[in-house]
Amino acid sequence: MNTSLSRRSFIAKSVLGAANTAGVAGMIGPPVTAQGQENGVPTVKAAPESKGSLPKGKICNLEVSRMLLGGNLLTHYTHSRDLKYVYALTRHYNTQQKIMETMATAEAYGVNTLVIHTAPGAIDTIKKYRRECGGKIQAIVCPTANIEPDMKAYSEQVKQLVDDGIEMIYLWGVRGDALVQQGKMDLVAKAVECAKELGVPSGVGAHDLNVIKECEKAKIPCDFYIKTFHHHKYPTAPKVDQVKGVVAEIPGYWCSNPEETIECMKTVEKPWMAFKVMAAGAIPPKDAFPYVLENGADHVLVGMFDFEIEEDSKIFKDAMALVKRVRPWRS
Repeated sequence: MNTSLSRRSFIAKSVLGAANTAGVAGMIGPPVTAQGQENGVPTVKAAPESKGSLPKGKICNLEVSRMLLGGNLLTHYTHSRDLKYVYALTRHYNTQQKIMETMATAEAYGVNTLVIHTAPGAIDTIKKYRRECGGKIQAIVCPTANIEPDMKAYSEQVKQLVDDGIEMIYLWGVRGDALVQQGKMDLVAKAVECAKELGVPSGVGAHDLNVIKECEKAKIPCDFYIKTFHHHKYPTAPKVDQVKGVVAEIPGYWCSNPEETIECMKTVEKPWMAFKVMAAGAIPPKDAFPYVLENGADHVLVGMFDFEIEEDSKIFKDAMALVKRVRPWRS
């Protein structure tokens, strides 16, 4: 994949491809199959925390598990470098039925919150899971609508998400990076306030550490940050001279300056959800989880297939039991 291909352009191309083939379901997977239904109702049933619980933090009035279910694998965006077949493989595995099974498994192991963007079909799948499977999983969603001075498209999408029962909203990292780079902190503030005015916690996402720095400087009234964070001690990590931008698909990295991120976040008093903590699968959980927890993350997004959740939740609990932090818990 070309390193200049942003997540934004990927989504645009994916949506176009879906429209030309299987419609909206092309992004989130085909409808639940007949084998997965009884009288039209999915057979999967949620069983919250039946197999274990995880530590939680509090953001505004919501209790949020410290381990979060990341949404990229569920929307088939795998960050698989130049292995392009993996996108198709993930799409064929993570059907709508399997996505609901994944959410149910996550809940059973104490993961009470999902983080996802507005890929076609994603919100409908969450609603279906809650309505027909008894799921209680909370959702933190980043709208992907354009952000313009009048905020019309963005505010409409935020309102729709709140009407759909989404518990928390955050400014998509792709948007946050671009707005801060363009010096449009007024639009960052408007995006944050848009959700807060509707009574839901509102955050800011970022790949670029400058987003956090500028938000803190401008005193943007967000309730939390979602920021990439991983070390560079993995075989395919970039060499020093290869770090030429905020992110890159080849060599794969999404946190260009982990040491600077650690130092910066020590001074931030808002809750921090870290994502891309395994560098899109390059860092094993036993390495990734202790690193991000010990270095300040309050919550950790973990992209998982359903069969990985049991083991990852155990590794996470083990890491939590041994964690020694300098940065206080902020949630």
